[in-house]
Amino acid sequence: MKFSQMPYSRIDMDAVRKDMKQLMERLDRASSGEEQFAVHQDYYKITDHVMTLMTLAQIRSDIDMTDEYYSKEQEYYDSVQPEIRNLNTAYQKKLYESPFRPYLEEKIGKVAFKNMELAMRSVDEKILPLMQEENKLQTQYNLLLATAKIDWKGETLNLSLMNPYLHHPDRSVRLEAWKKYSEFFSANREQLDDIYDRLVKNRTQQAVMMGGKNYLDLGYARMQRNCYGREDVRAFREQVRRDFVPFAEKLHERRRVRLGLDRLHFEDEGVYFTQGNPRPQGTPEQILEAGRKMYNELSPETGKFMNFMCDNELFDVIGRKTKKTGGYMTYLPDYKSPFIFANFNNTSGDVDVITHECGHAFQGWIVSEDPIREHGDITMETAETHSMSMEFFTEPWMEMFFGDRAKDYVDMHFEDSCIFIPYGTMVDEFQDIIYDDPSLDPKTRNQVWRDLERQYKPHLDYSGNEYYEQGGFWQKQHHIYDCPLYYIDYCIAQTNAIQYKAWMDRDYAKAWESYLKLCRLSASDFFTGLVGQVGLNNPFEDGCLKDVVKGLESRI
Repeated sequence: MKFSQMPYSRIDMDAVRKDMKQLMERLDRASSGEEQFAVHQDYYKITDHVMTLMTLAQIRSDIDMTDEYYSKEQEYYDSVQPEIRNLNTAYQKKLYESPFRPYLEEKIGKVAFKNMELAMRSVDEKILPLMQEENKLQTQYNLLLATAKIDWKGETLNLSLMNPYLHHPDRSVRLEAWKKYSEFFSANREQLDDIYDRLVKNRTQQAVMMGGKNYLDLGYARMQRNCYGREDVRAFREQVRRDFVPFAEKLHERRRVRLGLDRLHFEDEGVYFTQGNPRPQGTPEQILEAGRKMYNELSPETGKFMNFMCDNELFDVIGRKTKKTGGYMTYLPDYKSPFIFANFNNTSGDVDVITHECGHAFQGWIVSEDPIREHGDITMETAETHSMSMEFFTEPWMEMFFGDRAKDYVDMHFEDSCIFIPYGTMVDEFQDIIYDDPSLDPKTRNQVWRDLERQYKPHLDYSGNEYYEQGGFWQKQHHIYDCPLYYIDYCIAQTNAIQYKAWMDRDYAKAWESYLKLCRLSASDFFTGLVGQVGLNNPFEDGCLKDVVKGLESRI
């Protein structure tokens, strides 16, 4: 069904409570694993429909954050979502404690039961008011950024629409654009500090009420880290600092020489060529059509997927002034339909949507017929492996988008992918420090960020910009506000994607075969098991990044 034709009505919470109560009563009465599994299949239908309606409201609210109807719907779900989550957890608790668990584990897998255990540690009725408040604070942050009005040469632009000027080939234009951009954050610093301070205190209080010391254990449970913990992530961060930061700094130095600069200044971040970064050719509609052609040539599976997406209006990618910033892939279970939301702005990021977000969407589409819903409950580092690897697998088709600058894009993408790892790891360590000591005040938080920048990105020079020099850059990073502890998943996944890049350079067909297998395995195994099954090295094993760097050194 086309997205515009998908009907929406507000979820009736009385009906949801009644349905979930009946499901749990049926579980209690069941006399066999077969009977309980039949109940569980009805659970799929009920929760799929609830998720579909909630997701429709979210997408339509994000498309226009000034739409009063869907803004009110989003406010409603900010309020009821924690209760829905709690009802799901109560139901899963009965499955988890079932006398027929061996049969159920055989049907839906051990990973599903580990995730249930984590879910039970993640939510409880007593913290629902705090979860509701957390949702409202996140919405407040997103609305503040989405409605930013920046005066740019007689035009009023939002943050997303400023992006082409932040990466303009003329350094003076970049400097002015970054000045205007950072002035918005500086002017709203107190509100941004207040929102984050309240989020940190809120999440900490949730954790304490759940029996924890701080938010970190609760946050790891909510991120479904079902096969690794905080110590593993700390060890990965140490690998990045020791083995990867020196390599990334070589890439920054190579970029400095290419740009003909005496030194890199902060407005030079993300700029790779004196003539400017390669931009895609054509309109958004032409970019989507080129994407369709590319995926039809890549493989039969990707061709069917992309035709389905385009034919059913499952992209909203045009940047608009009242649209939520950023981009994502989400899923509409009733229609077995992925949906991609983005803000095209005439930069290479538009093509990254067609590769990265389509990597997510392709994996969701290819397993959409799996009758076991839990197999789709992939953890984030696995999900980001699908998307970041697809960015590399689609490189042979970049001429369709960039013409004679296709090689420039491929080179830029390689460097950008590598230098992201230190930044993303820094975001994770920042959050680890903040939640470990939630008493830190805003000024100290900024000092923590600036100190980490000196460790992970030592080339950075913010001279002339007081806001960034004092450590305010992190406030533009949505994930720090919206998705606590998420960002390290990107870094783990990027390590996998770079492994795939090296593999496809040696044998593209075998690498693609491994990638398809990973997509189809979905969440049928734990992450550490999945990477082993498809022939990748485990990023948590000491020496993994050192080996990756050895392979990358030859490229420069």
